[in-house]
Amino acid sequence: MAVLEKKATQDAIDLENKYGAHNYHPLPVVLSKGEGVYVWDVEGKKYYDFLSAYSAVNQGHCHPKIVGAMDEQAKTLTLTSRAFYNDMLGKYDKYASEYFNFDKLLPMNTGAEAVETALKICRKWAYEKKGIPENKAEIIVCTNNFHGRTTTIISFSNDEVARNNFGPYTQGFTKIEYDNLEALKAAIENNKNIAGFLVEPIQGEAGVYVPSEGYLKEAKAICEVNNVLFIADEVQTGIARTGRLLATCGNCTCENKDCSGTPEVKPDILILGKALSGGAYPVSAVLANDNVMNVIRPGNHGSTFGGNPVAAAVAMAALDVVKDEKLADNAEKLGKLFRSELNKYIENSSIVKLVRGKGLLNAIVINDTEDSDTAWNMCLKLRDNGLLAKPTHGNIIRFAPPLVMNEEQLLDCVSIITNTLKEFEK
Repeated sequence: MAVLEKKATQDAIDLENKYGAHNYHPLPVVLSKGEGVYVWDVEGKKYYDFLSAYSAVNQGHCHPKIVGAMDEQAKTLTLTSRAFYNDMLGKYDKYASEYFNFDKLLPMNTGAEAVETALKICRKWAYEKKGIPENKAEIIVCTNNFHGRTTTIISFSNDEVARNNFGPYTQGFTKIEYDNLEALKAAIENNKNIAGFLVEPIQGEAGVYVPSEGYLKEAKAICEVNNVLFIADEVQTGIARTGRLLATCGNCTCENKDCSGTPEVKPDILILGKALSGGAYPVSAVLANDNVMNVIRPGNHGSTFGGNPVAAAVAMAALDVVKDEKLADNAEKLGKLFRSELNKYIENSSIVKLVRGKGLLNAIVINDTEDSDTAWNMCLKLRDNGLLAKPTHGNIIRFAPPLVMNEEQLLDCVSIITNTLKEFEK
Protein backbone atom coordinates (compact mmCIF):
# COMPACT_ATOMS: atom_id res chain seq x y z
CA MET A 1 0.00 0.00 0.00
CA ALA A 2 1.39 3.36 -1.02
CA VAL A 3 2.06 6.10 1.52
CA LEU A 4 -0.83 8.22 0.22
CA GLU A 5 -3.21 5.23 0.43
CA LYS A 6 -2.20 4.54 4.02
CA LYS A 7 -2.82 8.19 4.79
CA ALA A 8 -6.40 7.98 3.46
CA THR A 9 -7.16 5.04 5.78
CA GLN A 10 -5.42 6.60 8.76
CA ASP A 11 -7.15 9.96 8.26
CA ALA A 12 -10.56 8.27 8.42
CA ILE A 13 -9.58 6.31 11.54
CA ASP A 14 -8.13 9.41 13.21
CA LEU A 15 -11.25 11.43 12.46
CA GLU A 16 -13.51 8.83 14.08
CA ASN A 17 -11.20 8.45 17.07
CA LYS A 18 -11.13 12.20 17.66
CA TYR A 19 -14.83 12.98 17.29
CA GLY A 20 -16.52 9.68 18.03
CA ALA A 21 -17.08 7.92 21.36
CA HIS A 22 -14.70 5.01 21.85
CA ASN A 23 -17.32 2.32 22.42
CA TYR A 24 -15.96 -0.07 19.76
CA HIS A 25 -12.58 -1.49 18.82
CA PRO A 26 -12.83 -1.98 15.05
CA LEU A 27 -10.42 -3.90 12.87
CA PRO A 28 -8.28 -1.22 11.17
CA VAL A 29 -9.90 -1.18 7.75
CA VAL A 30 -12.04 1.65 6.37
CA LEU A 31 -14.86 0.46 4.11
CA SER A 32 -16.58 2.63 1.54
CA LYS A 33 -18.53 0.27 -0.76
CA GLY A 34 -20.34 -3.06 -0.62
CA GLU A 35 -21.99 -5.38 -3.13
CA GLY A 36 -23.15 -8.93 -2.54
CA VAL A 37 -20.49 -10.82 -0.58
CA TYR A 38 -17.82 -8.15 -1.16
CA VAL A 39 -16.77 -4.87 0.42
CA TRP A 40 -14.14 -2.38 -0.71
CA ASP A 41 -11.98 -0.07 1.39
CA VAL A 42 -11.24 3.60 0.70
CA GLU A 43 -8.23 2.60 -1.40
CA GLY A 44 -10.31 0.28 -3.55
CA LYS A 45 -9.05 -3.02 -2.15
CA LYS A 46 -11.69 -5.76 -2.36
CA TYR A 47 -12.51 -8.13 0.51
CA TYR A 48 -14.85 -11.00 1.26
CA ASP A 49 -17.13 -9.93 4.10
CA PHE A 50 -17.14 -12.80 6.59
CA LEU A 51 -19.03 -10.99 9.34
CA SER A 52 -22.09 -9.63 7.49
CA ALA A 53 -22.52 -6.86 10.07
CA TYR A 54 -23.08 -9.55 12.71
CA SER A 55 -25.60 -11.31 10.40
CA ALA A 56 -27.54 -8.18 9.45
CA VAL A 57 -26.48 -8.48 5.79
CA ASN A 58 -27.68 -12.03 5.13
CA GLN A 59 -29.11 -10.94 1.77
CA GLY A 60 -25.78 -9.42 0.69
CA HIS A 61 -24.65 -5.82 0.56
CA CYS A 62 -26.91 -3.37 -1.27
CA HIS A 63 -29.33 -5.97 -2.60
CA PRO A 64 -31.14 -4.19 -5.46
CA LYS A 65 -34.60 -5.37 -4.42
CA ILE A 66 -34.18 -4.16 -0.84
CA VAL A 67 -32.48 -0.88 -1.79
CA GLY A 68 -35.13 -0.36 -4.48
CA ALA A 69 -37.96 -0.80 -1.95
CA MET A 70 -36.26 1.62 0.43
CA ASP A 71 -35.65 4.20 -2.29
CA GLU A 72 -39.20 4.03 -3.65
CA GLN A 73 -40.81 4.36 -0.23
CA ALA A 74 -38.40 7.12 0.88
CA LYS A 75 -39.59 9.22 -2.05
CA THR A 76 -43.22 8.79 -1.00
CA LEU A 77 -43.53 8.85 2.80
CA THR A 78 -40.82 8.26 5.40
CA LEU A 79 -42.37 8.84 8.81
CA THR A 80 -45.71 9.60 10.42
CA SER A 81 -44.99 8.34 13.97
CA ARG A 82 -47.68 6.10 15.41
CA ALA A 83 -49.86 9.12 16.13
CA PHE A 84 -51.46 8.32 12.75
CA TYR A 85 -51.90 5.22 10.61
CA ASN A 86 -49.75 4.79 7.51
CA ASP A 87 -50.56 2.66 4.49
CA MET A 88 -47.51 0.35 4.85
CA LEU A 89 -47.48 -0.85 8.44
CA GLY A 90 -50.63 -2.98 8.25
CA LYS A 91 -49.32 -4.68 5.11
CA TYR A 92 -46.03 -5.43 6.86
CA ASP A 93 -47.77 -6.64 10.05
CA LYS A 94 -49.82 -9.10 8.00
CA TYR A 95 -46.96 -10.20 5.77
CA ALA A 96 -44.48 -10.89 8.59
CA SER A 97 -47.05 -12.40 10.96
CA GLU A 98 -48.10 -14.90 8.31
CA TYR A 99 -44.48 -15.47 7.22
CA PHE A 100 -43.51 -16.58 10.75
CA ASN A 101 -46.94 -17.99 11.71
CA PHE A 102 -47.85 -15.65 14.58
CA ASP A 103 -50.98 -13.61 15.24
CA LYS A 104 -49.35 -10.23 15.77
CA LEU A 105 -46.17 -8.20 15.33
CA LEU A 106 -44.90 -5.28 17.41
CA PRO A 107 -42.44 -3.23 15.31
CA MET A 108 -39.26 -1.69 16.71
CA ASN A 109 -35.92 -0.55 15.27
CA THR A 110 -32.99 -2.37 16.87
CA GLY A 111 -32.32 -5.78 18.35
CA ALA A 112 -31.81 -4.46 21.86
CA GLU A 113 -35.09 -2.50 21.63
CA ALA A 114 -36.86 -5.68 20.58
CA VAL A 115 -35.39 -7.61 23.52
CA GLU A 116 -36.51 -4.89 25.93
CA THR A 117 -39.97 -5.03 24.34
CA ALA A 118 -40.16 -8.80 24.80
CA LEU A 119 -39.20 -8.47 28.47
CA LYS A 120 -41.99 -5.93 29.04
CA ILE A 121 -44.56 -8.11 27.27
CA CYS A 122 -43.49 -11.13 29.32
CA ARG A 123 -43.78 -9.27 32.62
CA LYS A 124 -47.17 -7.77 31.80
CA TRP A 125 -48.44 -11.21 30.73
CA ALA A 126 -47.15 -12.64 34.02
CA TYR A 127 -49.17 -10.19 36.11
CA GLU A 128 -52.34 -10.10 34.02
CA LYS A 129 -52.55 -13.69 32.75
CA LYS A 130 -50.47 -15.92 35.02
CA GLY A 131 -51.34 -14.13 38.25
CA ILE A 132 -47.84 -13.50 39.55
CA PRO A 133 -47.90 -10.80 42.28
CA GLU A 134 -46.99 -7.36 40.97
CA ASN A 135 -43.24 -6.62 40.81
CA LYS A 136 -42.37 -10.25 41.64
CA ALA A 137 -41.98 -11.66 38.11
CA GLU A 138 -38.64 -13.32 37.32
CA ILE A 139 -37.25 -14.10 33.88
CA ILE A 140 -34.67 -16.86 33.45
CA VAL A 141 -31.61 -16.06 31.32
CA CYS A 142 -28.42 -17.97 30.50
CA THR A 143 -24.80 -17.37 31.39
CA ASN A 144 -22.66 -16.00 28.55
CA ASN A 145 -25.77 -14.54 26.93
CA PHE A 146 -25.69 -11.57 24.58
CA HIS A 147 -28.97 -9.74 24.12
CA GLY A 148 -27.64 -6.17 23.77
CA ARG A 149 -26.11 -3.52 26.02
CA THR A 150 -28.98 -1.48 27.42
CA THR A 151 -29.10 -0.95 31.19
CA THR A 152 -31.62 -3.73 31.79
CA ILE A 153 -29.87 -6.20 29.50
CA ILE A 154 -26.40 -5.74 31.01
CA SER A 155 -28.02 -6.33 34.40
CA PHE A 156 -28.25 -10.03 33.52
CA SER A 157 -25.03 -10.22 31.48
CA ASN A 158 -21.79 -11.69 32.80
CA ASP A 159 -19.71 -9.61 30.39
CA GLU A 160 -17.84 -7.45 32.87
CA VAL A 161 -16.65 -5.03 30.18
CA ALA A 162 -20.29 -4.23 29.40
CA ARG A 163 -21.36 -4.22 33.08
CA ASN A 164 -18.65 -2.50 35.11
CA ASN A 165 -19.55 0.96 36.43
CA PHE A 166 -23.03 0.98 34.89
CA GLY A 167 -25.00 -0.02 38.01
CA PRO A 168 -27.30 -0.08 39.86
CA TYR A 169 -28.65 -3.05 37.96
CA THR A 170 -32.21 -4.04 37.16
CA GLN A 171 -33.63 -6.85 39.29
CA GLY A 172 -35.94 -9.66 38.24
CA PHE A 173 -33.65 -12.11 36.47
CA THR A 174 -32.50 -15.62 37.38
CA LYS A 175 -29.33 -16.81 35.64
CA ILE A 176 -28.69 -20.47 34.79
CA GLU A 177 -26.12 -22.37 32.74
CA TYR A 178 -26.81 -22.52 29.01
CA ASP A 179 -27.60 -25.94 27.54
CA ASN A 180 -28.54 -27.33 30.95
CA LEU A 181 -32.09 -28.66 31.12
CA GLU A 182 -31.82 -29.70 34.76
CA ALA A 183 -30.85 -26.17 35.74
CA LEU A 184 -33.84 -24.81 33.83
CA LYS A 185 -36.23 -27.28 35.44
CA ALA A 186 -34.88 -26.55 38.93
CA ALA A 187 -35.07 -22.78 38.44
CA ILE A 188 -38.71 -22.99 37.40
CA GLU A 189 -39.81 -25.55 39.97
CA ASN A 190 -38.13 -23.67 42.84
CA ASN A 191 -39.69 -20.30 42.05
CA LYS A 192 -43.43 -19.89 41.45
CA ASN A 193 -42.80 -16.37 40.11
CA ILE A 194 -40.96 -17.40 36.94
CA ALA A 195 -42.62 -15.67 33.99
CA GLY A 196 -40.36 -16.50 31.05
CA PHE A 197 -37.18 -18.08 29.73
CA LEU A 198 -35.13 -15.85 27.40
CA VAL A 199 -32.64 -17.81 25.30
CA GLU A 200 -30.51 -17.61 22.16
CA PRO A 201 -30.93 -20.76 20.04
CA ILE A 202 -27.19 -20.49 19.39
CA GLN A 203 -25.02 -18.22 21.52
CA GLY A 204 -23.33 -16.14 18.82
CA GLU A 205 -21.29 -13.61 20.78
CA ALA A 206 -20.17 -16.36 23.18
CA GLY A 207 -18.36 -17.98 20.26
CA VAL A 208 -21.10 -19.66 18.21
CA TYR A 209 -21.92 -22.12 20.97
CA VAL A 210 -24.42 -24.66 19.60
CA PRO A 211 -26.47 -26.41 22.31
CA SER A 212 -26.99 -30.15 22.53
CA GLU A 213 -29.41 -31.85 20.14
CA GLY A 214 -32.93 -31.52 21.50
CA TYR A 215 -32.10 -28.82 24.05
CA LEU A 216 -34.47 -26.20 22.66
CA LYS A 217 -37.31 -28.68 22.18
CA GLU A 218 -37.01 -29.98 25.74
CA ALA A 219 -36.63 -26.46 27.15
CA LYS A 220 -39.86 -25.40 25.42
CA ALA A 221 -41.61 -28.50 26.81
CA ILE A 222 -40.49 -27.63 30.36
CA CYS A 223 -41.78 -24.08 29.90
CA GLU A 224 -45.14 -25.29 28.57
CA VAL A 225 -45.74 -27.65 31.48
CA ASN A 226 -45.03 -24.83 33.95
CA ASN A 227 -46.90 -22.01 32.13
CA VAL A 228 -43.66 -20.13 31.46
CA LEU A 229 -43.17 -18.16 28.24
CA PHE A 230 -40.40 -19.42 25.96
CA ILE A 231 -38.75 -16.31 24.48
CA ALA A 232 -36.39 -16.92 21.53
CA ASP A 233 -33.87 -14.19 20.74
CA GLU A 234 -33.29 -14.85 17.03
CA VAL A 235 -31.86 -11.42 16.28
CA GLN A 236 -28.64 -13.03 15.07
CA THR A 237 -29.70 -16.62 14.30
CA GLY A 238 -32.95 -15.84 12.50
CA ILE A 239 -33.76 -15.12 8.85
CA ALA A 240 -32.04 -18.18 7.27
CA ARG A 241 -28.61 -17.74 8.90
CA THR A 242 -28.44 -21.25 10.38
CA GLY A 243 -29.85 -23.11 7.37
CA ARG A 244 -33.47 -22.75 8.51
CA LEU A 245 -35.78 -19.77 8.42
CA LEU A 246 -35.40 -19.72 12.20
CA ALA A 247 -32.86 -21.60 14.30
CA THR A 248 -35.75 -22.78 16.48
CA CYS A 249 -37.20 -24.56 13.45
CA GLY A 250 -34.79 -27.46 14.07
CA ASN A 251 -35.35 -29.98 11.28
CA CYS A 252 -38.51 -28.30 10.04
CA THR A 253 -38.63 -28.18 6.24
CA CYS A 254 -40.66 -25.00 5.73
CA GLU A 255 -37.65 -22.71 5.41
CA ASN A 256 -38.21 -21.76 1.79
CA LYS A 257 -41.94 -21.08 2.09
CA ASP A 258 -43.66 -19.04 4.73
CA CYS A 259 -43.59 -20.60 8.18
CA SER A 260 -47.08 -22.11 7.87
CA GLY A 261 -45.77 -25.53 8.83
CA THR A 262 -45.28 -26.63 12.42
CA PRO A 263 -41.73 -25.81 13.59
CA GLU A 264 -39.93 -28.11 15.97
CA VAL A 265 -39.95 -25.35 18.60
CA LYS A 266 -42.56 -22.58 18.45
CA PRO A 267 -41.54 -19.69 20.72
CA ASP A 268 -44.22 -17.91 22.72
CA ILE A 269 -42.35 -14.70 21.92
CA LEU A 270 -40.03 -14.39 18.92
CA ILE A 271 -37.46 -11.58 18.71
CA LEU A 272 -36.09 -10.59 15.29
CA GLY A 273 -33.76 -7.88 14.01
CA LYS A 274 -30.58 -7.54 11.96
CA ALA A 275 -31.34 -9.40 8.68
CA LEU A 276 -35.02 -8.43 8.94
CA SER A 277 -33.64 -5.21 7.45
CA GLY A 278 -31.34 -6.75 4.86
CA GLY A 279 -28.71 -4.48 6.37
CA ALA A 280 -30.31 -1.46 4.73
CA TYR A 281 -32.32 0.26 7.49
CA PRO A 282 -32.91 -0.37 11.22
CA VAL A 283 -35.79 -2.85 11.61
CA SER A 284 -36.63 -5.20 14.46
CA ALA A 285 -39.77 -6.92 15.62
CA VAL A 286 -41.38 -8.95 18.37
CA LEU A 287 -43.95 -11.55 17.35
CA ALA A 288 -46.44 -13.42 19.53
CA ASN A 289 -49.93 -14.85 19.45
CA ASP A 290 -52.95 -12.93 20.74
CA ASN A 291 -53.00 -14.61 24.16
CA VAL A 292 -49.63 -12.96 24.86
CA MET A 293 -49.50 -9.87 22.65
CA ASN A 294 -52.91 -8.56 23.64
CA VAL A 295 -51.63 -7.53 27.08
CA ILE A 296 -50.07 -4.52 25.32
CA ARG A 297 -52.50 -1.62 25.07
CA PRO A 298 -52.24 2.03 23.94
CA GLY A 299 -49.62 3.89 25.94
CA ASN A 300 -47.86 0.77 27.27
CA HIS A 301 -45.02 0.80 24.76
CA GLY A 302 -43.93 2.66 21.67
CA SER A 303 -41.31 4.17 19.42
CA THR A 304 -41.46 7.20 17.15
CA PHE A 305 -39.72 5.32 14.35
CA GLY A 306 -41.04 1.82 15.10
CA GLY A 307 -43.24 0.69 12.22
CA ASN A 308 -42.39 3.58 9.93
CA PRO A 309 -43.24 3.18 6.21
CA VAL A 310 -39.63 2.79 5.04
CA ALA A 311 -38.94 0.09 7.61
CA ALA A 312 -42.08 -1.76 6.56
CA ALA A 313 -41.14 -1.67 2.87
CA VAL A 314 -37.56 -2.73 3.57
CA ALA A 315 -38.54 -5.63 5.83
CA MET A 316 -41.03 -7.06 3.34
CA ALA A 317 -38.45 -6.86 0.55
CA ALA A 318 -35.78 -8.43 2.79
CA LEU A 319 -38.06 -11.37 3.61
CA ASP A 320 -39.01 -11.74 -0.06
CA VAL A 321 -35.34 -12.12 -0.96
CA VAL A 322 -34.81 -14.83 1.66
CA LYS A 323 -37.71 -16.84 0.24
CA ASP A 324 -37.20 -16.15 -3.47
CA GLU A 325 -33.45 -16.86 -3.44
CA LYS A 326 -33.73 -19.91 -1.15
CA LEU A 327 -31.13 -18.49 1.21
CA ALA A 328 -31.84 -20.99 3.99
CA ASP A 329 -31.08 -23.87 1.63
CA ASN A 330 -27.90 -22.17 0.51
CA ALA A 331 -26.77 -21.53 4.08
CA GLU A 332 -27.40 -25.17 5.00
CA LYS A 333 -25.45 -26.52 2.02
CA LEU A 334 -22.51 -24.12 2.22
CA GLY A 335 -22.29 -24.40 6.00
CA LYS A 336 -21.78 -28.15 5.78
CA LEU A 337 -19.14 -27.64 3.11
CA PHE A 338 -17.37 -24.97 5.15
CA ARG A 339 -17.15 -27.12 8.29
CA SER A 340 -16.09 -30.17 6.27
CA GLU A 341 -13.25 -28.31 4.58
CA LEU A 342 -12.09 -26.67 7.81
CA ASN A 343 -12.15 -30.00 9.63
CA LYS A 344 -9.80 -31.43 7.01
CA TYR A 345 -7.33 -28.71 7.89
CA ILE A 346 -7.85 -29.02 11.65
CA GLU A 347 -6.91 -32.73 11.59
CA ASN A 348 -3.27 -31.71 11.19
CA SER A 349 -3.34 -28.29 12.85
CA SER A 350 -1.65 -27.26 16.07
CA ILE A 351 -3.18 -23.78 16.09
CA VAL A 352 -6.92 -24.53 15.63
CA LYS A 353 -8.82 -26.78 18.06
CA LEU A 354 -12.17 -27.08 16.31
CA VAL A 355 -14.79 -25.55 14.05
CA ARG A 356 -18.43 -25.40 15.11
CA GLY A 357 -21.67 -23.87 13.97
CA LYS A 358 -24.84 -24.30 11.97
CA GLY A 359 -25.56 -23.12 8.47
CA LEU A 360 -23.34 -20.13 7.75
CA LEU A 361 -22.90 -19.13 11.39
CA ASN A 362 -19.58 -20.72 12.35
CA ALA A 363 -16.49 -20.17 14.45
CA ILE A 364 -13.04 -21.62 14.89
CA VAL A 365 -11.47 -21.95 18.33
CA ILE A 366 -7.79 -21.00 18.40
CA ASN A 367 -5.41 -23.09 20.47
CA ASP A 368 -4.45 -20.25 22.77
CA THR A 369 -5.72 -18.53 25.91
CA GLU A 370 -8.66 -16.11 25.88
CA ASP A 371 -6.42 -13.20 26.86
CA SER A 372 -4.00 -13.79 23.96
CA ASP A 373 -3.88 -11.62 20.84
CA THR A 374 -3.44 -14.57 18.45
CA ALA A 375 -7.00 -14.45 17.06
CA TRP A 376 -6.77 -10.66 16.60
CA ASN A 377 -3.47 -11.02 14.74
CA MET A 378 -5.01 -13.73 12.58
CA CYS A 379 -7.84 -11.38 11.66
CA LEU A 380 -5.32 -8.72 10.69
CA LYS A 381 -3.59 -11.23 8.43
CA LEU A 382 -6.93 -12.39 7.00
CA ARG A 383 -7.61 -8.74 6.18
CA ASP A 384 -4.28 -8.51 4.39
CA ASN A 385 -5.23 -11.64 2.44
CA GLY A 386 -8.63 -10.28 1.38
CA LEU A 387 -11.12 -11.54 3.98
CA LEU A 388 -12.70 -9.66 6.90
CA ALA A 389 -13.61 -11.40 10.17
CA LYS A 390 -13.48 -10.49 13.85
CA PRO A 391 -12.51 -12.32 17.07
CA THR A 392 -14.93 -12.89 19.91
CA HIS A 393 -14.07 -14.00 23.44
CA GLY A 394 -10.36 -13.62 22.76
CA ASN A 395 -9.44 -16.91 21.12
CA ILE A 396 -12.47 -17.48 18.85
CA ILE A 397 -12.98 -16.17 15.30
CA ARG A 398 -16.56 -15.97 14.04
CA PHE A 399 -17.25 -16.58 10.34
CA ALA A 400 -20.64 -15.44 8.98
CA PRO A 401 -20.62 -14.43 5.30
CA PRO A 402 -23.68 -13.15 3.42
CA LEU A 403 -26.00 -16.02 2.53
CA VAL A 404 -25.90 -15.10 -1.17
CA MET A 405 -22.39 -16.57 -1.39
CA ASN A 406 -21.87 -19.37 -3.93
CA GLU A 407 -19.78 -22.54 -3.65
CA GLU A 408 -16.87 -21.21 -5.71
CA GLN A 409 -16.62 -18.12 -3.51
CA LEU A 410 -16.86 -20.19 -0.34
CA LEU A 411 -14.03 -22.49 -1.40
CA ASP A 412 -11.93 -19.45 -2.30
CA CYS A 413 -12.56 -18.14 1.23
CA VAL A 414 -11.66 -21.52 2.77
CA SER A 415 -8.37 -21.31 0.88
CA ILE A 416 -7.70 -17.80 2.23
CA ILE A 417 -8.51 -18.94 5.79
CA THR A 418 -6.40 -22.11 5.72
CA ASN A 419 -3.43 -20.38 4.05
CA THR A 420 -3.60 -17.66 6.71
CA LEU A 421 -3.75 -20.23 9.52
CA LYS A 422 -0.63 -21.92 8.12
CA GLU A 423 1.32 -18.74 8.84
CA PHE A 424 0.54 -19.19 12.55
CA GLU A 425 1.25 -22.90 12.90
CA LYS A 426 3.95 -23.67 15.45
